[in-house]
Amino acid sequence: MIVPRIYPITDRRITGMTHTAQVEVLVLAGATFIQLREKHLAPRDFLEDARSALAVARRYGARVIINDRVDVAAALGADGVHLGQDDLPPDAARAILGPAAIIGFSTHSTEQAKQASQFPIDYLAFGPIFATSTKEKADDVVGTEGLARVRAEIRELPLVAIGGITSSNAAAVIAAGADSLALISAVLIPASTIAQNFRLLAQSVQQS
Repeated sequence: MIVPRIYPITDRRITGMTHTAQVEVLVLAGATFIQLREKHLAPRDFLEDARSALAVARRYGARVIINDRVDVAAALGADGVHLGQDDLPPDAARAILGPAAIIGFSTHSTEQAKQASQFPIDYLAFGPIFATSTKEKADDVVGTEGLARVRAEIRELPLVAIGGITSSNAAAVIAAGADSLALISAVLIPASTIAQNFRLLAQSVQQS
């Protein structure tokens, strides 16, 4: 599968760490697929941080995709991009990044998911499964029931669950049909134990 069972998403404001520093901790903890998420940093500053983060990941054989910013992904030769509902359409991103790029796409309802299944994407993200504080304007919680409905509709694409997932509820999310779990707070808070957090979540998923 293109997307591993779990993959972390970096956040500079949550951790107070550069994306490069977060990536280094994560790859040393065993992460093989990381999304860089940046909503506030100046474009030039993010470009340089992402360039350094990508170099670190490559040294360890990990893949890096960029949240939202197709231009940054293209400029750096990143492994791909993750797009939201208001970002560049997946077909336009595919035309820019090429057939080998990994393209993920966020959805928040069954109807959005069904529509997105026709796009040139490699995985479909769905959520928030549970309440989350990492988005300033969070969408309505869909729950594991909503996830199960989407799984029944979308059988071919890898399905990535996101939003409020922790080691205590990860098994239930996988049981509802998720192929992969995208994690922010559960891995990054507190920043001093990112590696430990990641390993704990990886272990809980392996046991589910």
